[in-house]
Amino acid sequence: MTDIIRSLADLAGRHDAVFCDLWGCLHNGKTAFPAAVAALQGYRKAGGKVVLLTNAPRPMSSVIKQLDGLGAPRDCWDIVVTSGDAAQMGMLSGAVGQKVHHIGAPKDEVFFTDFADDLAAYAASQPPIQRVDLKDAEGIVCTGLRDDLTETPDDYRAALLLGKTLGLPMLCANPDIVVDMGDKRLYCAGALAQMYEAMGGTALYFGKPHPPIYDLARRRLAELSGLSDPDILCIGDGIFTDIQGGIGEGLDTLFITGGLEADRFGPDAEHPDSDLLQDWLASQNLSPSFAMGRLR
Repeated sequence: MTDIIRSLADLAGRHDAVFCDLWGCLHNGKTAFPAAVAALQGYRKAGGKVVLLTNAPRPMSSVIKQLDGLGAPRDCWDIVVTSGDAAQMGMLSGAVGQKVHHIGAPKDEVFFTDFADDLAAYAASQPPIQRVDLKDAEGIVCTGLRDDLTETPDDYRAALLLGKTLGLPMLCANPDIVVDMGDKRLYCAGALAQMYEAMGGTALYFGKPHPPIYDLARRRLAELSGLSDPDILCIGDGIFTDIQGGIGEGLDTLFITGGLEADRFGPDAEHPDSDLLQDWLASQNLSPSFAMGRLR
């Protein structure tokens, strides 16, 4: 049974750190949520570490810059770990070859040039990645749609069919299917990877709920805190990313019901209906440790 709590402070002292999602929890793509900011600031003041764990396909420096622009102060988090960081490691290790074709937006160009300190030395020691046309590629690196404001996965059907025919593996830098920017729902790289797999192609994932991003987050948290085996709470609104991933890692989870699934649990997004929530979770075969309407 999932316990519905009123605030993050209700769990004070139970965990050493949180792995907190961004979209739908800390911000909506346009502005940071004041209550969520305050909750994370309070958590840090009480001695906990805040790891912002996001399926953004860009390196952490790019995400930090975005957070600054959204009004999320730097005192509400300790470190940032992105799906882009974990996927960069996969790419550099040759997971989809050295000659790759990129599918993604201009804003994602930093994926190929900007590496965090713990990846930069590794990047320098590996053969260079070459970006080529699809017909010349050994693999595909997908960071998202080129224009997620106007395009849908159907716009990529022909290119994905060609990639599948050529037998190219796809590195998916963001397993999310959709995110909400304000009141507009946008497709992510995970939607293209899902289509690719439905065609018979192979997709490799590095963000939540898959292990690589958690391995990287644990390593960075250990370097920051000195804790070798911390108690961690995973916070997120993605039931099949944040929550499934946390459960798979054997960690406590806090499901934010007022995010992607807000319409399912009654008219008040701040206060989910317990019966509706428990029935829906049972239908998904997932049981978060805790739930809350919005992070506060």
